[in-house]
This record gives sequence, C-alpha cells and structure tokens, in this order.
Amino acid sequence: MVAYELKGNEFLGIEFGSTRIKVVLIDENYNPVESGGFTWENRYENGVWTYHTDEIFDGLREAYGELIKNLGQPIKTLKAIGFSAMMHGYLPFDKNGKLLVPFRTWRNTITGEAAAELTELFGFNIPQRWSIAHLYQAILNGEEHVKDIAYFTTLAGYVHLKLTGENVLGIGDASGMFPIDSEINNYDEAMLDKFSSLENVKKYSWDIRDILPKVALAGECAGVLTEEGARLLDKSGNLQSGIPLCPPEGDAGTGMTATNSVSVKTGNVSAGTSIFSMVVLEKQLNNVYEEIDMVTTPAGAPVAMVHCNNCCIDLDYWVNMLFDFAKRAGSKLTKPQVYDLLYNSALEGDSDCGGLVNFNYFSGEPVSHTDDGRPMFLRSKGASFTLPNFFRAQIFSTMATLKIGMKILEKEGVTIDRMFGHGGLFKTPVVGQRLMAGALCAPVSVMKTAGEGGAWGAALLAAYLIDKNGMPLEEFLNSRVFLDCESSTEIPDRNDTEGFEKYMKLYENAIAAEKAAYENV
Repeated sequence: MVAYELKGNEFLGIEFGSTRIKVVLIDENYNPVESGGFTWENRYENGVWTYHTDEIFDGLREAYGELIKNLGQPIKTLKAIGFSAMMHGYLPFDKNGKLLVPFRTWRNTITGEAAAELTELFGFNIPQRWSIAHLYQAILNGEEHVKDIAYFTTLAGYVHLKLTGENVLGIGDASGMFPIDSEINNYDEAMLDKFSSLENVKKYSWDIRDILPKVALAGECAGVLTEEGARLLDKSGNLQSGIPLCPPEGDAGTGMTATNSVSVKTGNVSAGTSIFSMVVLEKQLNNVYEEIDMVTTPAGAPVAMVHCNNCCIDLDYWVNMLFDFAKRAGSKLTKPQVYDLLYNSALEGDSDCGGLVNFNYFSGEPVSHTDDGRPMFLRSKGASFTLPNFFRAQIFSTMATLKIGMKILEKEGVTIDRMFGHGGLFKTPVVGQRLMAGALCAPVSVMKTAGEGGAWGAALLAAYLIDKNGMPLEEFLNSRVFLDCESSTEIPDRNDTEGFEKYMKLYENAIAAEKAAYENV
C-alpha cells in the first residue's frame, strides 16, 4: 500500500554533501514526504581532494532511485526542482564540455599564493577554497589546461548545467566563486577589471566575464529539465522533461534557507564533515579579514561566513572504535545509542575538559593558519583523563576553530538575535546545541525539520520559484514555511562558557604542536 499519493504538485530538492547525496521530496505545503540518499567519500589523489565525475551522476541516480523505492511509485512530473552542493572548488571545462582537470574540492588548501595575491589586489578576502583562487593558482603554476578553458563552475553549477543546458549559478554559490557586489547583485565590476588587468591573465584569449557562470537570484527561473537531463536523473525513464529549475545554490545558501536564517541579524551553524557559520549583516564589515568570507544569501544580502574544513570526522572515528569495542564486549547497543551515550557523557565532564584537548584536523585550516592537518589528542600534566572529559574535548574540538573566526565578528560589533544549528553534531538532542550555545555565547535553536538539511532547503528554493507571489524570500519563509515550525532553544550556560574559554586558551597554545605534527609526521 502506498503511504503517500503523488499529485504532481510536489517539489524536489537535491544536495551533494561531503559524504552523502540526499534527495528530498516535499508536498505543496512544503512538508517533507520522502527522501533518498547515496553515501560517497572524497578521495585524496595526486595531492588533491577530489570526487570522480562518474560518481557524481551514478550517485545522483542511486539517491533518486532510493527515493522512488521508498515512495513505492514512480514520479512523472514535479512543479519544480532545486539543486545544491558543496560550495567553492574548481571545475574547468573546454568548449566541448570536457572537464580539463579532476574536480578540486573546497577541502584543498593548495592555493595560498593565489589567495594572498588576490586578497591584496581586491582589498577583499579571497579564501583558498574559492574558485577564483583555484583558477589563478593554476595560472601561477603555468598549468597547460588554462588556455583551453571555455567556462568554469561549482559542483551545483555543473550538475545543473548537465540537466538543463544552462550555465548559471544562484548568487550565494556564485559569491564563493568571485566577489559579489550586493548593490547590483552580480560579480563586482571593479574586481573583474583588476583581475583582467593582471599581466599573467592577459596572455589568455578568454575573458573572466565570459567564463564565469551567469548569476541568478532566488525566485528566478534558471532553466528547465531537458530530456537528456531527465534520463541522467531517473534511469527508469518515468520522469518527464520540461520541469522548471530554480538557480543552483551552495550548501551555505540552502542551509540558511532550511533554518530560516536569511533575515538580518540571524545566523546558522552547519556542523557535519565541515563546520561553518553564516551571519546576515546589517552592513559590510569595517575591515578585511582572511578568516572571514563575505558571501550572500540566496537573495543577495551580505553575509559573513566563518568556514572550517574539519568538524565531525575525527569524532566519528572515535565513536566507531568505541562501538567496535562495545560489540566485541558483547554489548547489544546500536551505533545511534553509542553516539547518544557518548554525547550525553560530555555533559558530566569538567567544564574545561579537565586539561584534555583534541585537534580534529584531517586537512589544513586557514582560520587557524595551519597548512595541513593531523588528528591529534593531547592531555596536559595532571589532566583528568575520564570518558566524560575525553568526549567533551571531542565535541569542543569540532567548534574550536569556528570560535577563532567568530571572535573577529564579536570585535566588529556584529550582533546576532538568533542562531540556528543543523547537521550531524546536533542529532543527539541538547548536547551539541547546549555546548555550541556556550561556545558562541548566543542562544542556539534547532528546528524539528533540521535533520532534512540542505536538500530540504533546495526544495524550498524550488517552491519559492513557483509560489513566491511577489514576496521577498524572508517573507515567504516566515509566512508560508516556518510560521508554525517547532524548535528547541538552548541558552548559554555560564559554566559551559567559562569552561570553553579555558579550553580555548589551551587549544590555541597547542596549535604550535599541531603544526609540528603535520610537519614531522
């Protein structure tokens, strides 16, 4: 028996995350109906973090196929589709649509020279993971492929192009390729001119304006599903072409949408494989900081972003090891139960983790000025080495680098009325949320729908394309989507805040040891 009867007025959201491709179907009231997914993992090959292109579309079809299997019926048509993916990175193509080099993801920290030079040239922070930094580093390296570039884009833009034939990006994702001028909602003209005037750029026949994707705002139609695109998505052949698509967005933009964090003085923290915070600003920051990205909401409003490459992966490895021990000891605990047990034990630990400190670095962290990473656990002399302190240190480790960047916003006088959390760190109720509130000195709310994540946010942007009725995005979300949404809020606990401050002093002092680790091990 089919639990839900398709009506043809549903919306589909798809997001390519770091470890999972997720597909979410929502109804006309924006409620999730069913989902599907596909697990994948980046590879470190020839000094580059990458995903293979065949995995992209094989994974897409598998995730969509699981959705259909869970629905128990084929999808023939939809009102709209939205795509999202990890931001930044580098996907350059020639005039025949051939990918010129393997996909270079956001996780790479190999563009330091280019990022520093462009930051100075623009008077605007260009992080290493931004697409323009990857392009310019390839130029500085004298890479042969650069002369053949016809266009370059992000992962979301690439998938959207293959399904629609349109080379376009949502403004939020585009703001991680090249700086955006929020006055015109397009790439910054003065910075485009500065880039074009560089002597080592002039030697190429292409113009930067021609090889960047077109910028589109939330609510604009960014193409329709072609027959070829429908077959790339649905191998069964049931899905019809002609379905409209909203602009493809980055995971930051869909995270903001999924947590209703697109209004001024709101923010969100996405905590999974990586961790980043997004705060919508009243005005631009007074200074340029290499630790702060300036990006935009899907509607084009300026956003301060603190992005850290490492979050829950190291914690997951520790959980997997302890789960293996539990199984060997004859325990019947499931892995989710082990996660909950370990997370909750952290609330029993000393507020400062008793002199324990952990580094979750599998890769470098520009925010803490580390070029590479080695996961590392340390304990000071006389430390209280207990399970609660150990796991509290693991959770604090996931948010410590983020705090380094957030302290800059505090000094800039940025105020945050509300902060929303989503991602794996918040799956166990209360714990990650409470410790994050203490770390950021701000209330942290988690919505009932937070588990649906960016794929749901992509579906909401698809719904906004059709149902906006002239409303700004924030009004649509407030009045149509989140009016009666359930959420829980944890306010900062003084003991947690003071303990985290002590932990951070030890953490920041120990960064020298982390650098020594990756330089020598």
